[in-house]
Order: sequence, then C-alpha cells, then structure tokens
Amino acid sequence: MSGTEHVLIVGGGREIPQLLRRHGAGSRTSVLCQLPLLPKLRDVDEHERVIGLRADASDEEWIVAAQQVHGASPVTRIASFGERDQIRLAVVGSALGLSTHTAETVAAVHDKHLMRRVLADAGVEKVVAVRLDNEAAVVEWVRANPGTWVLKPVDGTASAGVALVRSHREAAAAYQRCVATEHTGRRHSPEVLLEEYLTGPQVSVESLSEDGEHVVVAYTGKYSDPATFVELGHVVPAVIDDAARAGLAAHTSEVLDALGVRNGTCHTEFVLTPDGPRTIETHLRVAGDEIPYLVHDATGVDLIGCVVRQTFGERVLPEVRRTLAATPVRPQAIWFGTAPCAGEVDRWEGLDEARAAGPSVTLTVEAHPGDRVVPLGDSHSRVVWARAEGGTADEALRRAYTAVAACRLVVTVPTVPDGGVQTAL
Repeated sequence: MSGTEHVLIVGGGREIPQLLRRHGAGSRTSVLCQLPLLPKLRDVDEHERVIGLRADASDEEWIVAAQQVHGASPVTRIASFGERDQIRLAVVGSALGLSTHTAETVAAVHDKHLMRRVLADAGVEKVVAVRLDNEAAVVEWVRANPGTWVLKPVDGTASAGVALVRSHREAAAAYQRCVATEHTGRRHSPEVLLEEYLTGPQVSVESLSEDGEHVVVAYTGKYSDPATFVELGHVVPAVIDDAARAGLAAHTSEVLDALGVRNGTCHTEFVLTPDGPRTIETHLRVAGDEIPYLVHDATGVDLIGCVVRQTFGERVLPEVRRTLAATPVRPQAIWFGTAPCAGEVDRWEGLDEARAAGPSVTLTVEAHPGDRVVPLGDSHSRVVWARAEGGTADEALRRAYTAVAACRLVVTVPTVPDGGVQTAL
C-alpha cells in the first residue's frame, strides 16, 4: 500500500481514523461531518483537515466542501464508519469519482420501510410494515389491525423511540415518544414505521463482503428488553444449531445482494421466526456494544482491522476464512445494567464483588457520582456493563450477567421538580 494515501472520512469513526494513519506510513486523513459530531472526534489535530456542516446542509454544500479538501490535497479513498452522514458518503464519493456504496444501497439500508419493500420485491422475505406520518393515522391503523406491532423511527439507531404496541391507546403514547427522539441526526420527524412483531430468538450476523461475495464471520446471540427492544446482552457464538447457521448464512447473502451491498462490513439483525429468518435491520458498519471485540476474542478475526484494510482496497476474505478454520472458538459475552429510575448517581455498591468474579470478567462503569441517569430508553441509557469469557456460550453469558447483577446503583431523586414553586405549580 502506498504511503501517499489520503482518506476522506465522512462522519466520525471512533478509533478507526487513527488506525488508518497507522496502517500505512505517510497515510493521511481528513474529516467531513455534521457539526454535532465535532466534539466527539478523537485526535482532531492528527487530521489534515476537519470540516463541519449543518445537519440540514444541501448535498451541493457537502460536495463543495469535499472538493475543497480534494483540491488542496487529492483524496485517494473515501469511507464512513457510522450511520450519520453515510448518505452524504455516497453523494460525495460519486462527485469525486471514488469507490463506495451507492446512494441507492445506503438509502435502502437506512430507510427501514424502503428496506422492507426492496426485500419483498426481490422475493427474499415479506414483513408487514406501514409508514405513517401522524398520530391519528397510527392510532387508526392499530385500531383497524388488532395484534402486536412494533413502532419505530423510519431511520432510527440505538433502539431510540422503539416500542411494543398492542392497542390504539399504547399507539398514541408510543408515537409521541418516538417523534421526540433523535435518530440519524434528525429530531421530531413525524414519520414512523409500524411493522408486525416477529417472534423468535434474535441473532445478528457480522459479515464482510468483497466484490459481492459475502462471508459470515460470527453469529451473535442477542437479548433485548421486551418493552423497549434495547439490547441488554450479546454472546458470541450464538446458541443455535448448524441448520440455523446455514440458513442464516444463505439468507444474509440474499438480503445483502438485494440491497446492493458489494463491499465492506455489515451488521445484520434477524429474528429466527418459525417461518425462517426475518430481517430486523442491517447496517453498513461494524456492530456496536463491543461486539467487534467479542468477535475478535472468540474467533481471532479482527473486524475493525479488516475494515481498515478494506478502506485501502486490500482483500481480506481469504485470510478471514483461514483464521476461522484454524482458530478454536472461545465464547465471549457482554451484559448491560440499567438505572431503575431517573435521578442523580450517589454511589455504587458491589463493584468490588463484581470485579472479583474472575480473571475472565471485566467491568466497565459508565455513570459516576453526580451524573444524571434515566430509566432504560435507548442504548445510551445503560450505566454499567461486564464482559466475560466462558467454556461455553451459556457460561460466558452467565458470568457477564452475574457480574452486572452484583452491582447496585444508589440514586437520589428529588421530591419536587427543578425550577422552584412556579414550575411545581
């Protein structure tokens, strides 16, 4: 790989930009992103340029900004490592003549209703789903179609605004909560998606693709809160039989082909229904919740390292296959804890007990004294988590769960609202 590579990163990327610069001596990075992402960027002074734009900036503004970067120092590669700004990635990549996902693929992945239509039209699967843009329409749909439904943002992330709906009364409250959440950089969008509730175990597939060839790296078992659908635990490998694995591998390829995915990594979530796998959603990125690190420790495959190499045009699938064939699986799990109510953290109890659970268990606390916590509403409201290894997947999961269960969060709660008497009245 040439040391003269200049990668334009559209969006954030956590640790990946630094890994890109390390991968080849002399490789450089620049960032083009929405303004709210700027404070979250790491090692800002290591980039050649960092340009922030308003969330509502036009495609033309993004293209002009990218062309300015390109004119000052020719961009040789373009990439995005998270949902936000991925649609801009396709627009900018096309304008600069650089290889990336097409706008059609990004749109079909981000827009969950469009994804349903694409998969149905391709004959891959059919899930009943309707796109609605006001509370009255949502209430009327649920009233006219009795059953259990899932209400969610059309383009949501982190399980924000997702709710189980079983009556028209629940539908009204769920709609109000959903439109109040921020998702993919948007807030107060009136559009929501109502889709049929799928029953069965949840499994995500972590995959890598090259020139339309898809390889499953790992199957991740997922455990979600039944009311909010926020994920509370993951285990690699998922506890499923060989037939389920084979069915998931084939179905994943059909889903990614239908959506036009040709290259890169994907994190695709499924429900194993009695009628076969059904897609919850897919993502043009590695999974969150430490899953890439669980996968690395369980299988030996470094998903993030593969993303770095693929960004530079390197092929990784042959090595991935060899690693999977040669590495004995070491089951890994993670479990998350949540706050039972809103309030201010006073102290933790039981942390020493949790950390003494064994050398295969690591504990991470996300909320500290003085921090405000809220009940489980999305992935960002989780307050503690533990990772563990085990001789079996069940053992790894039990160790992670037990460590979190030993932690007790003490929270102070005010007896009157903030703001004084007038606010209270």
